[in-house]
Amino acid sequence: MNAMILLNTLMPGQVVLEYSYLLSAIMFVIGLKLQSHPETARKGNFWAASGMILPMITTLILNRNGEGEGIGLVNVIAILLIISAGTVVGAIMARKVKMTAMPQMVSFFNATGGAASAAVALIEYIKNPGQAVLVGLLGLVVGSIAFSGSMIAYGKLDGKVGDIFSKVMTYVNLIFMAVIVIVILLVLFGGFDVQSRTYLVYGLLVLSLVYGVSFVMPIGGADMPVVISLLNSLTGIAAAMAGFIYQNEAMILGGILVGAAGTILTLQMCKAMNRSLINVIIGSFGGGGASHADVQGSIKEITLSDAAVLLSYSQKVVIIPGYGLAVAQAQHIAHELDSLLGSKGVEVKYAIHPVAGRMPGHMNVLLAEADVPYEQLVEMDDINPDMPNVDVAIVVGANDVVNPAAYDDPGSPIYGMPIIDAHLAKNIIIMKRGMGKGYAGIENFLFFNDKTRMLFGDAKGTMTKLVSEIKSM
Repeated sequence: MNAMILLNTLMPGQVVLEYSYLLSAIMFVIGLKLQSHPETARKGNFWAASGMILPMITTLILNRNGEGEGIGLVNVIAILLIISAGTVVGAIMARKVKMTAMPQMVSFFNATGGAASAAVALIEYIKNPGQAVLVGLLGLVVGSIAFSGSMIAYGKLDGKVGDIFSKVMTYVNLIFMAVIVIVILLVLFGGFDVQSRTYLVYGLLVLSLVYGVSFVMPIGGADMPVVISLLNSLTGIAAAMAGFIYQNEAMILGGILVGAAGTILTLQMCKAMNRSLINVIIGSFGGGGASHADVQGSIKEITLSDAAVLLSYSQKVVIIPGYGLAVAQAQHIAHELDSLLGSKGVEVKYAIHPVAGRMPGHMNVLLAEADVPYEQLVEMDDINPDMPNVDVAIVVGANDVVNPAAYDDPGSPIYGMPIIDAHLAKNIIIMKRGMGKGYAGIENFLFFNDKTRMLFGDAKGTMTKLVSEIKSM
């Protein structure tokens, strides 16, 4: 009844606008649902993008200010020009980016979203400096943290920014958080004049930007996917705050959905990494440091012909992909290998670690691109109980996510992190270019296992030769 009364008081254009926002929210939900499966993910992107375009169009055409005036032709033209420029730049970036650089691109997009939300909050405060509200200040803080944190994540993933590992950073980050809260309270309840309050708001902006850098800098190694997920949720929350500022339901709903999805994924990532969310926020995990345990055993190699015979006469084979698979762009030849072995009666599955690669779902997307059936992709928790029955585990470019140091070495930076139990397989073949260390920068105990054989070389080239060898048998 109240909804009907509200609609009756609105102008026809406003009614259409409100309904477009409702339809937009429905399209967002449909898009998220479709994106939960690789076969429908492309359709999900289309639905979600359409759900964003619809309210943009209706807002430009139908939106009015408090005096019933339109937003103005000049403003509409400026907005359309900016949207067009962003669309062109985004399309070029999306087409040129390599799959190995996708995590960096996601971080960059997170940064732009956070920057936009922070800019909205700052501009609205400058327009009305005497009306500082909590939602505006939170939008400024969260957006600024998402921006600077995502840019640091981008730099780290791209190898342009190093790590700062120090226990002191934990206390520094806690101090930053406390000071940010105090400044927000001072702005809201301090009773300062407009000029002093403005200085505090600018100080809040600087503090938030510095904190974004401070909390991401200590995080490294296999923990980066957790941070990317958290920054994604922060960008969504900042967008929702911007929606509250403008009282725009589409922005609020879109931001809430992104923030909620990102938060759920972050919690799942934390569980998969055996970390706590508070440790992510204060940046007190993922630090460097070498292993304190002595590596036992020696490195043993295997020839292509021996590997081909071993795989051809196996019953169960598990392929464990990692970032090296993405670097070599070997997903298509990996699918050819699993299809060839399948034609010989070998059961082949892919073991997917939640943080394999450099972002959540990196391996899933990579293998879906090669048309690997979704049913062959098995999550870590489901594949681990069956690993002792696996005849051959093929590790292709994975490192930290199969390193037994997570179980055996309390001094290791990945100690306590759940891994894929490749070491329990009857035979282990590791494909690597050389003896380089993983993203966590530590020695992989699996290399020295008595059941492990190294097959050195570029993953794509090595697997191509392996496929040829099996075919010639």
